Amino acid sequence: METLYIFSSGTLERKNNTISFVEESGKRKYVPVENIKQVYFFGELDLNKRVLEFFTEKEIVAHFFNHFGYYIGSYYPREHYNSAYVLLKQVQTFMDQNRRLTLAKGFLKGAIKNMLRNLGDYNEQELEDISSGIKQMEKNLLEAESIEELMGIEANIRQAYYSAFNYIIKDKSFKFETRTKRPPTDSLNALISFGNSIIYTAVLSEIYKTHLDPRIGYLHANNHRRFTLNLDVSEVFKPILVDRAIFSLINKGKIKAKHFIRGV
Repeated sequence: METLYIFSSGTLERKNNTISFVEESGKRKYVPVENIKQVYFFGELDLNKRVLEFFTEKEIVAHFFNHFGYYIGSYYPREHYNSAYVLLKQVQTFMDQNRRLTLAKGFLKGAIKNMLRNLGDYNEQELEDISSGIKQMEKNLLEAESIEELMGIEANIRQAYYSAFNYIIKDKSFKFETRTKRPPTDSLNALISFGNSIIYTAVLSEIYKTHLDPRIGYLHANNHRRFTLNLDVSEVFKPILVDRAIFSLINKGKIKAKHFIRGV
């Protein structure tokens, strides 16, 4: 199944048994809904309830981003995989601190393995030193006795890992100093945040296909405002999908500093 990305602004309409997108210029494009399972909208969009009804019928998940590329929310069809049994098991696992901690460590172990895999692809002494430091901190992570302690150690590992970007990325216009998110304060942080948002929503779409409830996570804090299980699972994939894409796009000159607008 395919993923569709729409960056233009316009109107989404239902036409008989399909969907069409009308650009601001008036040009109409038909969406091949039979092969689409998720759509990302980045432009300004008008749609009505008939479109959402059609998305529900075809089980299409829609993710929405604002003008600046920030993720603002998702529409996913009614939960046809609802399972009270699985929900209760999720909650029981969350309430059991030992089991929750085991799962949280598992997510981070996968993330660290892929971070080290990225660093190992480059023959730089500085990267070997960073990898050694991460491996040492990983030992402390495995001995953590609480989620809070775990997150503190993970933050230090992540900071060390991100510092390695300065040795991997050839274009010195993209220099990593510190991780900033809301909002990202430089081009590299903007790329990381945008890539992470894409991963979060892609994993959310996959969780929708299961009996799991994305609101119940084990590593990230659960609250009233967002899904968290997709954040947990995404930790494993961010290094090999987001970070590798960033290295490739910058080092091959496909993304340059001139492509970013500051202070908007």
